Amino acid sequence: MNKKKVIIVDDHAIVRNGIKVLLSVFNDIKVINTASNYSELENQISTELPDIILLDIEMPEMDGISIAAILQDKYPEIKKIILSAQITEQNISDAIEAGVLALLPKDTDEDELYLAICKAYVGDHYYSNFVQELVLKNYLSNHKKDTDNNQKDVESLSSREIEIIQEFGNGLSYKEIADKLFISPRTVESHKNRILEKLNLNTIIDLVKYGIKNDLIKI
Repeated sequence: MNKKKVIIVDDHAIVRNGIKVLLSVFNDIKVINTASNYSELENQISTELPDIILLDIEMPEMDGISIAAILQDKYPEIKKIILSAQITEQNISDAIEAGVLALLPKDTDEDELYLAICKAYVGDHYYSNFVQELVLKNYLSNHKKDTDNNQKDVESLSSREIEIIQEFGNGLSYKEIADKLFISPRTVESHKNRILEKLNLNTIIDLVKYGIKNDLIKI
């Protein structure tokens, strides 16, 4: 049986030893070393290359995500797993960018840790329920903020400005809109410029897209 070779990196000896004990019950996993910082880890890798490295995030000399990024550059074949009590939405994003395949909180049990190791070993991603819920919670929160902001933007528009947006959505020119609304083309352009400024948009195309997205233009 080919054992999955693991190195555990954490600045607390009690944590390193605890994880090592947890993994000792699995016959297909071998903890070949533990390290408290990147310097120790680098020395160990030069002696024996692991399949997987378990990394904490918060460490005094260099954080785990920075270590993962270095490893991704120098040893892309090594699979990286974050096991930390300091998982945030930003950490998740940074970790994935650094090539981390799995993220778990430190209160995970040995069965889930084993599953994450097995997934990472074959190049698959694994995110604990905690990580998935955190990502979903932040997504919903940001989506609500965007929706609220869009609603405020729409409410800031006058009825005339909404008409202008709708007529641009109908494909009418400045002159055609002016004739339809009994105003001058220059007034149409002034309205358009004011709307773009209000909505922080740049072009009529952006304006039409905004109108469709916010149900001002029916397609």
